Amino acid sequence: MARFLSLDDVNLEGKTVLLRVDINSPLDPETKIFLDDNRIRAIVPTMNKLTKSKVVILAHQSRPGKLDFTSTLGHSRELARILGRQVQWVDDIYGEKALQKIDSMNDGDILMLQNVRMDKEEISVKGDFQTLAETKLVQTLSGIADIFVNDAFACAHRGTPSIVGFTLSLPCIAGELMRNELEKLSKAMDNPARPCLAVMGGIKVDDSINVADNMLRKGIADELWVTGGVANLLVEISGTDIGSANHDFLVKELGKSWKETVECAKGLMTDFADKIHLPVDLAANVEGNRIDLAIEDLPIEAPLFDLGLKSTVRLSAAIKNAGTIILNGPAGVFEMPDFALGTVEMLNACAESNGFAVMGGGHTATLVMQRGLEEKMGHVSTGGGACLDFMAGKVLPAILSLETSAKHFQTSITRTISL
Repeated sequence: MARFLSLDDVNLEGKTVLLRVDINSPLDPETKIFLDDNRIRAIVPTMNKLTKSKVVILAHQSRPGKLDFTSTLGHSRELARILGRQVQWVDDIYGEKALQKIDSMNDGDILMLQNVRMDKEEISVKGDFQTLAETKLVQTLSGIADIFVNDAFACAHRGTPSIVGFTLSLPCIAGELMRNELEKLSKAMDNPARPCLAVMGGIKVDDSINVADNMLRKGIADELWVTGGVANLLVEISGTDIGSANHDFLVKELGKSWKETVECAKGLMTDFADKIHLPVDLAANVEGNRIDLAIEDLPIEAPLFDLGLKSTVRLSAAIKNAGTIILNGPAGVFEMPDFALGTVEMLNACAESNGFAVMGGGHTATLVMQRGLEEKMGHVSTGGGACLDFMAGKVLPAILSLETSAKHFQTSITRTISL
């Protein structure tokens, strides 16, 4: 578990807090109406602990060039509605308008700045903590704040100025969302109840293979069950012809990472053959109809869109008997009702299991929430890429920043902030 300060370690009453959040949300491309406000709701615990501080929020929405790249005005209004408190907004990030607004704040006030990705340095500047600290954004905002709170777990794998640039400029601590994410994920990865199942699927096959590699080689997972594109790849590597159309689809999706991913997957199949469970059947989309096929009946030129019924039953039973389940990615093309069976039953089994079930971010988290299963899971992550990188054993820049800042300010923090 990472070592850093959290909101429970400090008294921020009367202090100016610079709060970085990830409330990047799906919007209707035409009306900009929020289609999902879960990420905004996720920062409420942090906001509730900062009611006696001046809170200046740094946030982003999408990135330049995308249809949903827009201002954070709507986010400020949505946050105000959820909190039942006023949230001011300024069309500026660190210019004169923003600084004047911040200077006029009283304890308990909340001010959201403009989309931080409208700042060129936020998008383009890369480098170490010192390099990022030299950006105008960090230099200017460091001068008006007492502390930096990072609650943007979904951006924890990004080394940008607004995420890690304040490491050496301000004491940096974790918000409630960040702390909860790291505690729950660490619980599953560091000391999982046995047996521990890694259930890897979805279309981001390279990410899932990296996670599987880390979990098997470090002895975190006792078993690996594969679904979706990951299953198709491993079935092919095991010696079964899945059909040229399915092979070509995997090659196209993996792109430049094809060779590396295949080599890693082959290594897993060789070194952990006794721990890897391949499907015994798959469902193909034959002219719009679901056709379940035993692995022995492959190849087929129709696309493979789901686990077969027998494989779904086997996976569900394993999940219900597990001590820990770490799941990432759907089992198939769940958007099509005929091919949602594997995904739906897999999630239902997690909800019914007495084990600690961790749901990776992205599509998996969205599906869990849409089906109203969140309360029945051990943890549903808000971070897609960040969650995957954490589970793959990679160093997350935001976590390194929190740890580095805690060490850097270990003496001066007691002078600037009441502990």
